[in-house]
Amino acid sequence: MADSNPDRPPQDWIRGWSARRHGQDTLPHTISRRRIYILPTRVGLMLAAVLVAMLVASLNYNSNLGLALAFLMIGVALVIMHHCNRNMLSLKIDAVTQGDAFAGQPATLVFGLRNDSVVDRRDIEIHCLGASAPAIVPARSSASLEVRVAAAARGVVHARQIELRTRYPFGWFHAWSYVHAPLTVFVAPAPRGERTLPWTEGEGSGSRTESRGDEDFAGLRAYEPGIPLKHMAWKALARGGEPAVRSYTGLSAQPEWLDFDALEGGDTETRLSQLCLWVLEGDASGRVYGLRTPGREVAPGRGPAHRTECLRALAAFEAGAS
Repeated sequence: MADSNPDRPPQDWIRGWSARRHGQDTLPHTISRRRIYILPTRVGLMLAAVLVAMLVASLNYNSNLGLALAFLMIGVALVIMHHCNRNMLSLKIDAVTQGDAFAGQPATLVFGLRNDSVVDRRDIEIHCLGASAPAIVPARSSASLEVRVAAAARGVVHARQIELRTRYPFGWFHAWSYVHAPLTVFVAPAPRGERTLPWTEGEGSGSRTESRGDEDFAGLRAYEPGIPLKHMAWKALARGGEPAVRSYTGLSAQPEWLDFDALEGGDTETRLSQLCLWVLEGDASGRVYGLRTPGREVAPGRGPAHRTECLRALAAFEAGAS
């Protein structure tokens, strides 16, 4: 169906046309010749205007030297256009299709580029969700780069396309290509709240603080952003070690539930932020916990995979696709 909106930016129209023409791509994807678009930049247009003026003046004044110089520069421009196109040809791109972040913090999308040719690929730029990152891919090698995407609000953000750009070597031409592969970023609520963990006290376990004896200490884990500072192993950090948090096991024999409906006296985002904080604290303490939100239930469990599932459930709660 043709786009009838006259106010739609030309670049958006080109993206839509490319998606309709080539359809969905699968990763990893190799950039073919028919998927590369190229146009002169402002510098290239100025150069073209100068060359046209040189040709007109040389013909008018019968200057063979001026004609020779103009045709030489035209030949150089054609060679530069070829190199700009070749800089992206046959590049293989791959990506981690799902990313995670907290509201107010950037999300990191990881991309991989593979160059199987005998020439280096320079000044390659990957653009996605309004953010970009440059890369240089040496001959017969790979490069990995991270694109940090702003995540201001909680929700699920979908990217339908990845754009590769280059202006190599002199910036006279701009070549680009679209890869129509979906990427998803789960933006969990910012972890904050003042309520204590709603853990059920098991038989003989006493309070949560009292149950943390030496027999329950399971070791140290690497610190991750969002884990409360009260779980930090300050002695290990003072000895010059890496930031770590204390991990405990055996605090409760039965699974615990983090329930959205049990939180009262706050709006939706406040409740979700509190649940997010409890998920991080439960993961740091090694508890077995589950999550209940209206319309969804995450079975009790523990570990990084379970934590990620809970955080993504909070991110997707009543969130529309962006």
